[in-house]
Amino acid sequence: MLSPLSVAHVTMLKYPVIVLVLTSFLAADVSATNFYRDFDITWGDGRAKILRNGKVLSLSLDKVSGSGFQSKNEYLFGHIHMQLKLVQGNSAGTVTAYYLKSPGSMWDEVDFEFLGNLSGHPYILQTNIFTQGSGNREQQFYLWFDPTKAFHTYSILWNPKHIIFSVDGIAIRVFKNLESLGVPFPNNQPMRLYSSLWNADDWATRGGLIKTDWTKAPFTAYYRNFKAKACIWSPSGGSSCASKSSSSRANEWLAEEMDLRRQKMLRWVRKHYMVYDYCKDVKRFPSGLPRECKHNPFP
Repeated sequence: MLSPLSVAHVTMLKYPVIVLVLTSFLAADVSATNFYRDFDITWGDGRAKILRNGKVLSLSLDKVSGSGFQSKNEYLFGHIHMQLKLVQGNSAGTVTAYYLKSPGSMWDEVDFEFLGNLSGHPYILQTNIFTQGSGNREQQFYLWFDPTKAFHTYSILWNPKHIIFSVDGIAIRVFKNLESLGVPFPNNQPMRLYSSLWNADDWATRGGLIKTDWTKAPFTAYYRNFKAKACIWSPSGGSSCASKSSSSRANEWLAEEMDLRRQKMLRWVRKHYMVYDYCKDVKRFPSGLPRECKHNPFP
């Protein structure tokens, strides 16, 4: 697993005004969540809990086990938001994963992974994309806030044009559909939303050099304000968007593009907070960088 750069290399800049505006807007745009209705707890033997009449869900990890949940629905394209508050204090060795994934050996997957760290050091946010069972597309970022002190919104826009990862409404990564150039893109396998909190101290913190301190357990992360504008896939093989016009207001996200304002913020994040980009790791790919790195301006 990749070793992130030194914490000392982070440049903690002040929020631009646009960051605050987008954060406030997105926080106000969430709909009422019912985790009982929308998700199933799938493992953890009681370590995952639904709280406050379905408004909040918590995952916990101790030395015996972690925990996880999954969405009841499968989606074939969607604009998905969730607010998370990550494990506080010394979270070294832990990973909080929040991702879309299809089943099978040739799966597609879109990942947010929050890599724990020693108390007082920033989390690493790792993103990755798998297509037809192949990944190795990691990009890593420091965040411009402490993700353990309050809830923040982490979003995935997945439409036929591209996949956009966003934090508090600010795009941090774009993966374009380049199928015309022979780059696989996840556009025909329905994916379910998953999240888990688990021990990965063999790689998660400084490449596995720092192990989980079990005296700090249980480690707990919290979730709220799930929202999905999405094409729900039915067991019979049909999409809820099939009978709806993609030009309708409810489905505008299906054709959503990166406007100039979002591109500007994306460049800001990449300049000041990106700490690893597979598209710049020539040692990892001695035979040549993946094809999308040449053609995708923000892979």
